[in-house]
Amino acid sequence: MRMTTIAAAGAALLLAGAANAQTRPADPPASAPPATAPQTPSTAPTIKSINVVELDALPEATRAQVNQVVATRTANELQQLQKAIEAAPAVKSAIEAKGFSTRDVVMAEVNDEGELTVVTRRLG
Repeated sequence: MRMTTIAAAGAALLLAGAANAQTRPADPPASAPPATAPQTPSTAPTIKSINVVELDALPEATRAQVNQVVATRTANELQQLQKAIEAAPAVKSAIEAKGFSTRDVVMAEVNDEGELTVVTRRLG
């Protein structure tokens, strides 16, 4: 399954359609590691479900890949992603329902089936 990483430039477009999305229970993805390099999608898939996972709950290999992607992102890109989430009520609500805030978001991905996975990390 090909995962498309939400680049900061496409985050607002991608998350804008999340207003009608349904939330799912947060089960860490078992075998679908994130893409190794951010990509901007040519067309934004419709978000059908939202899965909020904590970085520490991911398998070690997946966590390492997420950390690698996060390390290459600028502070401005992260801020744009967090602002896009603030503007998407369904996504923001799903994050807050898990006890996180948009400031805790480090990465978001949407797959071809419209499943949005938001990776969070508790700020120390």
